[in-house]
Amino acid sequence: MHGKHGLALLLSVTPLMLLSTPALSDGVAVNITNDGTEDIVVTVYDMSLGPKAVILSQRVNGFTTIPVNVSQDAHGRANLAWTAVTVDPHNRKCGHADRMDLGKSASVNVHADADCGVSQPSATGASFEE
Repeated sequence: MHGKHGLALLLSVTPLMLLSTPALSDGVAVNITNDGTEDIVVTVYDMSLGPKAVILSQRVNGFTTIPVNVSQDAHGRANLAWTAVTVDPHNRKCGHADRMDLGKSASVNVHADADCGVSQPSATGASFEE
């Protein structure tokens, strides 16, 4: 009886392992680093999938790195865009950039050190304050 349960478990887990392994290896590993001291809210878009394909949207503490997996384009490279806004509602700053043609294990520094324009995103204090 114990052997049947083990076989059933193995058979149910094997398809999951087979499906998840290629998906992870097909992307480009990119490290997103907040290169400033202030906490920011960062949104990263996978431009290979489209301009609205959000792959990361979270608060990032100063000098913190977050790994993400970005889809490959036809040439095996990653293309992303990012926006950032400071969490401090009294000194709101913003930032954004596009990074194209990134290779394996690329690093992207993000920051919010410019005045926010009308088209820049803003964090809500209720969502991100501790």
